[in-house]
Amino acid sequence: MRTLIVTAFVSADGVMEGPGGEPDYRNSGWTFKDVEFDEAAYEIKDREQKEATALLLGRTSYEAFAPVWPTMEEFKEYNEMPRYVVSTTLESDDDRWPATILRSLDDVAALKETEGGPILVHGSAELGHNLADAGLVDRYHLLVFPLLLGAGKRLWSEADKDTTKLTLVEHEAYPNGIQKQVFDVVK
Repeated sequence: MRTLIVTAFVSADGVMEGPGGEPDYRNSGWTFKDVEFDEAAYEIKDREQKEATALLLGRTSYEAFAPVWPTMEEFKEYNEMPRYVVSTTLESDDDRWPATILRSLDDVAALKETEGGPILVHGSAELGHNLADAGLVDRYHLLVFPLLLGAGKRLWSEADKDTTKLTLVEHEAYPNGIQKQVFDVVK
């Protein structure tokens, strides 16, 4: 079974919306404009690209990334790996960044059963909520920023469900206040 990893930039109060400059969020760009850059904190991002063998996205993130990521050298590995989009509304993929469309969480569960390495979920707040609520997430890679953003899309849903236990398997704190937290989901 393949490992499904949710990776996210997240504020100390759990907000993951608009880290890179998305125009519709009032605190947009908080990862680079509100915290001093420390290259060491982003080591996990490079490692993710080298270790992952597939990228899984929700429709909104896919539509935001498809016109931009194919032209970015820093995302070379993402551009070379198979991509999957979970959507009930997407009619077809974007020719600039081809992807396979999955129509349900059952399709994601079936993908996890195939041969191959880790599947990485990048961005995709709503998809992350649904995957976690369905018990499909195996690991979280988090870079927690020393910010309280207040409103915004959160990493975890507000679903009323039983406790999910996590095991901290890797962590580090950086001089700029960012914390790397890697958790395995206890199943």
